[in-house]
Amino acid sequence: MRSIACGLATRGDAMIPDPQAMVFVPLGGTGEIGMNLNLYGHNGRWLMVDCGITFEHQAHSSSGRPSIQMADPQFIVSRRDTLDGLIITHAHEDHLGAVPYLWEKLRCPVYTTPFTASVLRRKTAWRGGDLPAELIEVDPHSRHQIGCFDVQWLPLTHSTAETCALAIGAGEYRILHTADWKIDARPVVGPPWRPEQWARHQLAGIDAVVCDSTNALKNGRSPTEGDVADGLLQTIAPLTGKVVIACFASNIARIQTALRVAHATGRRLGLLGRSLDNMYRCGLANALFHEDFRPIDSAHLEYLPDREVFALATGSQGEVGAVLHRLGLDNHRHLSVGDGDTVIFSAKTIPGNESAVARTIEALKDRGVSVVHADSSKKTLHASGHPCADELADLYRYLEPKLAVPVHGEAAHMKANATIARASGVPHALTGNNGDLFYLAPTPGIRRRWAETGRLEYTQEGQLRPMAE
Repeated sequence: MRSIACGLATRGDAMIPDPQAMVFVPLGGTGEIGMNLNLYGHNGRWLMVDCGITFEHQAHSSSGRPSIQMADPQFIVSRRDTLDGLIITHAHEDHLGAVPYLWEKLRCPVYTTPFTASVLRRKTAWRGGDLPAELIEVDPHSRHQIGCFDVQWLPLTHSTAETCALAIGAGEYRILHTADWKIDARPVVGPPWRPEQWARHQLAGIDAVVCDSTNALKNGRSPTEGDVADGLLQTIAPLTGKVVIACFASNIARIQTALRVAHATGRRLGLLGRSLDNMYRCGLANALFHEDFRPIDSAHLEYLPDREVFALATGSQGEVGAVLHRLGLDNHRHLSVGDGDTVIFSAKTIPGNESAVARTIEALKDRGVSVVHADSSKKTLHASGHPCADELADLYRYLEPKLAVPVHGEAAHMKANATIARASGVPHALTGNNGDLFYLAPTPGIRRRWAETGRLEYTQEGQLRPMAE
């Protein structure tokens, strides 16, 4: 029988989405930043979008490394026969990092773009996890029927390649899941994008937008990757000693920028760190890098004159054992830095990492290294991959959805996103938390704490265990 009050149908002892409704249930990534795991439901079926991890610093192991945690998927695991598939929107850890740990529990087809599939294969092999039996590569701009869900991939700009929003159709309803995005007129890798490119054709008459909230508290717009390229070139050109840039390994545009800056300044670029090397190889396999620029073998850096040495390195968040940490201890096998050399942090400091970053900077300075951090530089040395307030307003004004559902943020971020949506003419905006049931269509609404949620931790013994509340 159908429950008119809640808009759900009951079959046996399990409630499933009513055929007349389109619903959204986040299990991770709403009310927090990281470990995204989202569910869309219609006509008794579910579609999962993203399956990520987060790194928590309050539970350090004896090695000093943070704890790897992910959303507990038990709600959908117990309904696995109704799960039509999992879509990974892009190649960041908080969107795909849990797949090697959780796919055995889900055992559904996994859909993603070629570059993200390459990254997932490498991460799964490195972690010794199980690669999805059905890993289906889809081209950006393509459209696929996944069970009862009609899904169109919509490329946009973000801080890694082939990031796509999803237009999800079910019945007579159409939802936009933005994933992570920004407006970038100079993205370095891939074409530029603005939301008006979608407004008249692909997304006319959209029912709801489920939208990234990470930078909703920041006014204005995010800098472009082209701005970062300009800032790095201006900073590096006058230097005569060795130069090291620290960045997030997944930022394909930053790798391409470093290669171009090396060429422009007469330097040779080496990649230091396994994750950077893996990302470069995935990008190369998918023809994402300009063929005229290639790095050298990092083992050759130590044989170059100081003025030619240029390295891209891991460790921008002060991670123990990462390249910058080892450079500060002077125990990296391919490079040593000291007086006259410069380290540039081309990455923001993620909240919670301040102490670790400060320790890394002090260790480098103790060796005589000049340190330039994007957080305090007057030049643009890093660009966020997420939309600020003006970019969010542009999206809502062009698409004119009936409903906005902010996600991917803490409560303050989502509240700010909802305020921007209403000010931009969106009739309804709903904010909630993991486990809430959002009614996207035909009538917006929310039911609090509808699904059980929690976290799993990957232990040093290689086991997944529930986290205590």
